[in-house]
Amino acid sequence: MTPSPGEPQLDALMTFLAAARLGRYTAAAEVLGITHSTVSRRVASLEEAMGGRVLVRTSGGWEITPLGHRAVAVAERIEASLRGLAGDEDAMQGMVRIAAPDAFTSSFLVPAMARLRMRHPALAVELIAATQRVRQNRSGVDLEIVVGRPQVHRAFATPVCSYSLRLYATPEYLALRGAPTRVADLAAHPLSYYIESSLQVDELDRAVQSLPASPPSIRSTSVFAHVEATAAGAGIGLLPDFLADPDPRLIRVLDGSYAHPLAYWAVARDEGPRNPVVAEALAVLRAHIEESGSMV
Repeated sequence: MTPSPGEPQLDALMTFLAAARLGRYTAAAEVLGITHSTVSRRVASLEEAMGGRVLVRTSGGWEITPLGHRAVAVAERIEASLRGLAGDEDAMQGMVRIAAPDAFTSSFLVPAMARLRMRHPALAVELIAATQRVRQNRSGVDLEIVVGRPQVHRAFATPVCSYSLRLYATPEYLALRGAPTRVADLAAHPLSYYIESSLQVDELDRAVQSLPASPPSIRSTSVFAHVEATAAGAGIGLLPDFLADPDPRLIRVLDGSYAHPLAYWAVARDEGPRNPVVAEALAVLRAHIEESGSMV
C-alpha cells in the first residue's frame, strides 16, 4: 500500500525509532546498515508528515520531543506486529550493545549474554569493557553498567548487583612480610589497585580514602592486573570480593575490619527499557546475577 501524501512511511518511522533509542544518527545508521544522511532524510520526512519535530539535538545527543513520544509508541506497536508476522512474536534480532567494567563483564555479563544468545540466536551482542563514569552521551550503547548510583538526566537507571572491595593477599606474602592486624599497618604494604590519575569513578576513588598511603606498588587500569599482581606476591590487593573470594591463591586480609560496599547500576536512555531487546537483555542479566547470589 502506498502511503497517502503527508502520511508517515514505514521506513521513516522505524529509522526514527532506532535513532530515538540510540541517541545518535551515526549509531542508528550502523545498526540499520544505511548511511547517516539516509537516517537524517528519513527523520526529516517523518517530521514533515507529522507536522513537527520528533527529535531535538542536545549536548547529550538527540532527545525525543512530546510528538516524538507519540511516534515511538506507534513504531513499537508496528515493531511487535512485524515480529508476529514473521511467525515468532518472541523472536529477537538485531543487535544490543552493552558497556560495562571488565570485572562485571567477565563474571556476569558474558555468561548472561551467552544465555541470551541461546534463546535468540538471531540477536548479535557487542560488549564494551570499560571502567568509567556513566556517559551522558550514550551514543551507540543500548545499556551501560556503572559502579555507583549514576547522576544522569533523561535516563532509566536501576541497581543490578552489590559487592564489596576487600583486602587480599597470598599466604606466602603474609608469611614473608607479616599480616597486618589493623588498617594502619597497611602503610608498610604495597597496595595493588588502580592508577590514581587514571581513575574515573568516584566510588572507586573513595575506597582508598580511609587507607594509609601505600609505598611504591604495582598499579594498573585493569582489575585483572590487580588480581594477578596480588597473586604474584606483589603486595596486598584491593579487589572485588566476587573475583577474589573464589581464587584459591588468595585469602582475605583484615576481614571484618575493612570493606568498601559498592553496587553496579544499569543505565539506559529513556526509551531503552521499552526496547524489547534491551528489556530482554536486562532481564536475562538480572536472572543470572540472582542465581549467582549477588542480587541487590
